[in-house]
Amino acid sequence: MQKQCKCGSSMSIRLRTVIYQNKVEIENVPVFSCEECQRSEVFAEVKPDLTGIIGKLGNLPEKKQLYFNDISEIAHLLLKVTEKEHASDPVEKIVEDRINELLDLLLLAQSLGDEPWTVDIRKRLTQISKQSLSVNDLN
Repeated sequence: MQKQCKCGSSMSIRLRTVIYQNKVEIENVPVFSCEECQRSEVFAEVKPDLTGIIGKLGNLPEKKQLYFNDISEIAHLLLKVTEKEHASDPVEKIVEDRINELLDLLLLAQSLGDEPWTVDIRKRLTQISKQSLSVNDLN
C-alpha cells in the first residue's frame, strides 16, 4: 500500500512503534512513511483505535508495551502477510483464512453466550470488510 506524500514522493506503509509519553510502546501500528522527507502518518483507518488506546492510558501512564495487532484487525493482517511462513501465500488467502477463523470464533462466542467477545469479533470482521471495500474502490 502506498500513498502520495505532501512532498510529492510515495509513502509506503510499515508497522512501526508509537511511543506515548516516553513510557508506553505501542508496537505494530500501521504508519505511512516517506523516505524523501521523513514524514510519517498513521494509517487513517486505524487512527480511531490508536487514539482510543491513548485516551484510556491517561496523562500519567505506567511503563508498558502494547501490541496494536491485538486490537486492530488491519494491523493483525499486515503483520501476518509480513511473516516468513506466509511469504509465498497470496494476500487474499491470508485474509480469507482470517475471516474464516473469526467466523469460527464468532460461533463459539455466541454458543458460550459471551457478549463482549461476540462484539469484539464482530468489530474485527467489520474492520476487514471496511478495508476490503476501500481497497476495491481504489482499483
